Amino acid sequence: MTGDGDCRGPLLQRVAVPPSTRFLHEIPTVSQSGPSSAPVPSSSILKDRSFWGLAITQFLGAFNDNLYKQLILLIAIPAAGAAVGEDLQGYATAVFSLPFVLLSGFAGYLADRFSKSKIIFLCKTAEIVITLLAVVAFLWYSSLKDFGTWTVLFWMGVHSTLFGPSKYGILPELFRDEELPRANGLILMSTFLAIILGVVAAGGLKDLLVTTRPDNTLDFGNLWIGSLICTGVAVVGTITSLLIRPTKPAQPTAKLSAKDFGISKEMRKLLAEDRPLLLSIIVSSMFYVIAGVVMPTVNILGKNQLKVALDFNTSILTGGLAIGIIVGAVSANLVLKGIKPRTQVFLGTIGMLISLLVIGAWQPGGQHLLGYWGALLGLIATGMFAAVFIIPIQVFMQKRPPSILKGRMIGTMNLANFIGVLIAGPLYQVFLSVTTSIGWPVSSIFWMLAALLLPVVWLYRLPVEA
Repeated sequence: MTGDGDCRGPLLQRVAVPPSTRFLHEIPTVSQSGPSSAPVPSSSILKDRSFWGLAITQFLGAFNDNLYKQLILLIAIPAAGAAVGEDLQGYATAVFSLPFVLLSGFAGYLADRFSKSKIIFLCKTAEIVITLLAVVAFLWYSSLKDFGTWTVLFWMGVHSTLFGPSKYGILPELFRDEELPRANGLILMSTFLAIILGVVAAGGLKDLLVTTRPDNTLDFGNLWIGSLICTGVAVVGTITSLLIRPTKPAQPTAKLSAKDFGISKEMRKLLAEDRPLLLSIIVSSMFYVIAGVVMPTVNILGKNQLKVALDFNTSILTGGLAIGIIVGAVSANLVLKGIKPRTQVFLGTIGMLISLLVIGAWQPGGQHLLGYWGALLGLIATGMFAAVFIIPIQVFMQKRPPSILKGRMIGTMNLANFIGVLIAGPLYQVFLSVTTSIGWPVSSIFWMLAALLLPVVWLYRLPVEA
């Protein structure tokens, strides 16, 4: 699963950035080099071929990412002897997240310097190659072990890093401002539908394809079949990316420098002068710390505390979180449309806090208080409130910067978010070690996550004008 007052300084005044709002109309500033492309008026984005091209392309990419990542996470548990204290999921999460930390600034530069539609096509082409490497990694698993599969996991992270700024940054170039909230909501729903299907498919494929050797060790070699499915999905995604309208570079004269591998000078100046934007990035990063811990926690909750026999059923638990996010996205777009984004963010934060506390509860002896179905409902509720929380913040961060920095803004946001996810990997291992040492069940990790959320509940508010 991502401040207050208007503190715009001289930089923002020079480029005439309009107030940050979610639902009010905003006309982006046009630089000397021109906008990336003018949004094409349409009676409905659902009639726009580019919307469907983008939606399907990112849907298939998210499916592949989550299918492969969930396979690796599930493998990480038995690879450590199925002992809770030796679970390696946190480290696998860190491997996937590391490229986002290293390359997000560079990805944002690429999204501003070149056509976002072309970058999307090239990323999807690269995905075909990466999924073929996954086929090889599993075919040779007996020799390569986790080195091969985790190397592919790293390259999946590289692909997603380069894809992200163009995927989100292209939205304001394809659609009018009044269409952005709906476009964001629909893209978010399709993304998390892909997460559900990818995560659940991973559990089913592991149950179906992993065999037990005579010495009771597990044979993962047949998982190459699952990776081959990912290759087919990547091919289809590459084809659908051609439906997206061509866009022009937002800043074609931008020069690459060493600073583009972090946060660019322009973005540092923008964030220094725009406190609400900076606070939103920090809060989004904290949100991803929590989200990054939740997924491996749910996996180990199902396999160890709830004693779920099949990885398919454990993956359904993880998918429950994504189901909730879809429902929350619909609520934010329809049911809560009349409520100010500032209020939506606060309601979402409170709801997440309560849901995490409930999911973490256990009975004497360590049995989970809610059981499998109760935990599933709790995770759905958590996802609902997470969507209500993150959509207004995401729209705020897309619309706030000037048009020539929108790509780098998304890259900076990705950098901050995946620093959060990168921290979440080792933090999960720490939380797991703490629960083991004090004799608490793994569900208590949800209480620790609720504690991390408290400062956000207490201190953060989206700007009034949003």
